[in-house]
Amino acid sequence: MTTAGPFRSPTVTEAYVTCETLMREAARNFSYGIRLLPADKRAALSAVYAFARRLDDIGDGDLPATDKAVALAAARADITGLGASSSDPVLVALADAARRFPIPVDAFVELIDGVEMDLHEVTYESFEDLVGYCRRVAGTIGRLSLGIFGTETAHADAGAATVADELGIALQQTNILRDVREDLIIGRIYLPRTELEKAGITLGLGPDGQLGGPPDALVEYLRGCAERADEWYGRGLKLLGMLDRRSAACCGAMAGIYLRLNRRIRMDPTPVLHERMSLPGWEKAVVAARSLAGRPEVSVA
Repeated sequence: MTTAGPFRSPTVTEAYVTCETLMREAARNFSYGIRLLPADKRAALSAVYAFARRLDDIGDGDLPATDKAVALAAARADITGLGASSSDPVLVALADAARRFPIPVDAFVELIDGVEMDLHEVTYESFEDLVGYCRRVAGTIGRLSLGIFGTETAHADAGAATVADELGIALQQTNILRDVREDLIIGRIYLPRTELEKAGITLGLGPDGQLGGPPDALVEYLRGCAERADEWYGRGLKLLGMLDRRSAACCGAMAGIYLRLNRRIRMDPTPVLHERMSLPGWEKAVVAARSLAGRPEVSVA
């Protein structure tokens, strides 16, 4: 295989290799599921992930807010002009994937809207407000992925986008619970203000770096949040029954890792106060193997 030089566009094959390499190196949780897909769907989902990761890196990076806004505006233009000749391997792969699969690429615009909310340090008064944010940054990923997965029947397709959206929202709730401490360190609070106030919680870091506000009340509140997220998993995981076997295995593996983490937080949120919780690699592999065998994780809410 030739290597893309600085003065020519990469071939489609080279572009997909770039995206799949990025997926393997950066998507620790998603990589356990994506490897269960056939090659064409795996490549297409890697392209979707690569562009979504680019947006995430802009939002969470170290650039000044004004530079981030410029970068996001450029990303909007990239999506608007997708399909035009480009030397960017991610755009080349994404354009090819959109030709091969009914990917709702406009969802990327909604995803950019969500990333911009972080730039403007938006706070969330109610849980309904938070759901709106989660729909932009994670429900969109569910809908984009569904375009690649496809559905088994036309009847299933009618409601699949809504269910995929709900599953993405469930995953994002777990992300928020897992990262409460890390987000607070960089000045972000996603937990709804009215709920925190009602629970008597003012988020803060103690001298030892432990999250509190006070800790006992915070632990009980986080437990309740994990219970609520589990209800969203219960709705979103209905998507698995709408997909073909390998797409269901992929989706079940990716969602199952987050569901298992959510259960861990639900059982004992205490570790969240001082560290970023995650599952060990062997446990993620178990979840993926169970999904491939047709025995995915199931919400117990």
